[in-house]
Amino acid sequence: MSGTGDAREHVTPFGPFVLERRIAVGGSAEVFLARPKTGVNPAPRLVVKRLLAGRHESQFDVLDHEAELHRAVSHPNVVTVFGAGMVGSEPYLAMEYVEGVDLYRLLRHLESEQTRLPLGVAVFVTRCLAAALSAVHAATTREGVPLGIVHRDVTPSNVYLSVDGDVKLGDFGIARVNEQLRPPSGDPGLKGKFGYLAPEQIAGEPFDHRADLFALAAILGEMLIGERVFPGGGQLAVLLAIRDANIEPLRSRAGTLPPGFFAICEKALARNPADRYPNADELSDALLHFELPSADELRVELAELVREAGDSKRLMRQIKDSVDRMRAVARRATPSPIGSPESVPPTASSDRPAGGDNRARLDPNSPRSSRRYPSVEVSRVRRTDGRMLEQLSLPRLLELVATGELMGDDEVAFGDGEFTKIREHAELARHLLPSTTQTTRDLYAPGTPDYRAMLADTRVIEVLAQMRRERETGALFVERADRTGSPQRKEIYLKAGRLHHVASTDRSELLGEYLVRRNAISREQLETALGALSRFGGRLGDTVIGLGYVEAVDVFRAIRDQGRDRVAALCTWKRGSAVFYRGTAPTHVEFPLDLDLASPMMAGAIVESGGDPRTLLPSGETVLAPGPRHYTCFDPVELGTVPLSLRMVPALASERVSLTEALQRITAPRPAERAIGEREAQAALVAAKMLGWVEL
Repeated sequence: MSGTGDAREHVTPFGPFVLERRIAVGGSAEVFLARPKTGVNPAPRLVVKRLLAGRHESQFDVLDHEAELHRAVSHPNVVTVFGAGMVGSEPYLAMEYVEGVDLYRLLRHLESEQTRLPLGVAVFVTRCLAAALSAVHAATTREGVPLGIVHRDVTPSNVYLSVDGDVKLGDFGIARVNEQLRPPSGDPGLKGKFGYLAPEQIAGEPFDHRADLFALAAILGEMLIGERVFPGGGQLAVLLAIRDANIEPLRSRAGTLPPGFFAICEKALARNPADRYPNADELSDALLHFELPSADELRVELAELVREAGDSKRLMRQIKDSVDRMRAVARRATPSPIGSPESVPPTASSDRPAGGDNRARLDPNSPRSSRRYPSVEVSRVRRTDGRMLEQLSLPRLLELVATGELMGDDEVAFGDGEFTKIREHAELARHLLPSTTQTTRDLYAPGTPDYRAMLADTRVIEVLAQMRRERETGALFVERADRTGSPQRKEIYLKAGRLHHVASTDRSELLGEYLVRRNAISREQLETALGALSRFGGRLGDTVIGLGYVEAVDVFRAIRDQGRDRVAALCTWKRGSAVFYRGTAPTHVEFPLDLDLASPMMAGAIVESGGDPRTLLPSGETVLAPGPRHYTCFDPVELGTVPLSLRMVPALASERVSLTEALQRITAPRPAERAIGEREAQAALVAAKMLGWVEL
């Protein structure tokens, strides 16, 4: 490991070592430059990682696991770990000291110098890391059994660069091994810094070594252009860009790269793992032609850059200049005429920010606006019919807008300010139901529908199956009157048969309530977050992330699952109507769900059956047979991104197995795949029948 850290020269004895100075500190551990008390073994200088107070008992296994994985990989481009041990009750990890800086610091140094890493040096670093990953992914036990290691944290701050031009990959603290060799003790959650996660990791899908290669390609792109390759002013926007493989910052500079180079980056950053390079060696081979003038010369060039970046006096001057510039900007700033907006506190960074706005912006469906909520949180509303609503808190105002009770032409005023139309206030307009953005108090219906169904005669799951079969694009409006006679409405927007966006007038389906129901936050935390909305531009997701209640990736998944569950809940509606308008689209959706309709269909089968989808299936002796659309299952477009449980059904139908055997086969454990429960397997068979893939 490398680093210059704080310069405290406080020598401390620690077991067989003498700790010379602390060079880094994180959330669970601190890292010291050390030397042996006697002799020069295992090295004259080394790094000792100690757990912070209160973390010892729960985290020792993590250090031991990291040491075990490091010992399994011996390679010049991988940091050497000498072992883990205990000093009294305090665990530690001893590892190689790499004199120099990490890649993150080098990139920040170059940014301060307003320059970028030369392409040849970037390729050299990438090929060294590819060699490291090749060794990591090929590691075996002493008996020769593949370990199946996935590093899961290939980020600039874990790439160590020496003053001699060496490149080393370190920090195996969250690496994963083959679950057959080391069964997980529980749900480890999503690991790694989100700016370098692969799309399949963000989606919560199974992943393998190709996720590491995706992260490596993201680092390569960042070295080339001096900024992150995935655009976005906040964490949710970055996650969306990763999911959609949106590498526009890199793409826009493709013309500055040598011919053929961008194609390599694009392939390595493909959304589908099958479209990427299959292993680190092939990615390295593709880059070999661009490692110019030679590896030896590039190593010398890198060494010089590392020494410059590690110059502590130069670093202090850069920090002072940066502080002076920020103070000058602050002095020039003038207050807003409507009152200074609340400051937006920074959130935990994905790695360390590559520059630009690092504030978390959750809003799934809004353009960035320079107009922020004023510090006054009490508002007045003037409806188009002249009626007034007084003393509305910001959370209540947002609720009325989001559930369709306020329209775009209704006017709002904060404090003693002037009234403005909700549609003209971007931070409010993004919450409007898409169908209420017309200049009318009536919910908007765009002409004669292309499809209509009465829910007393047609199940919602059947309607969804038809939308998916026909790969429809448009708006599906589902309406009914509740027990009090009040109208309920959900608007489902589709793109090529996939769920694009869903809006609801049901207050219980707002994001805050959804997060509470899935135990992501407590009721007390929701109340606190609602009280802090104005500090985060009225964005609840931003607020719970900024307050440290929920991780960005968890909010990302919650919004996706919220869309699925809003649609699934319709499967309990036994009255009302569903009308479809082909080609109708919402005006703007910043968080497109891009979800296969099969997922809400399966969730709908569970909801419709009261939690027991087995009741929707025939007896266990019934034989599965190919359905009228079974032949379409060989088309990748038809399969789409359906859950694995549903993907397995067509093959079982071809074998004509019994329903009981089909359920057993679907739920059987599979290496490196998530477990499939009985209810999911049953729901998959229901969905397969609705899609015409099987006959029961």
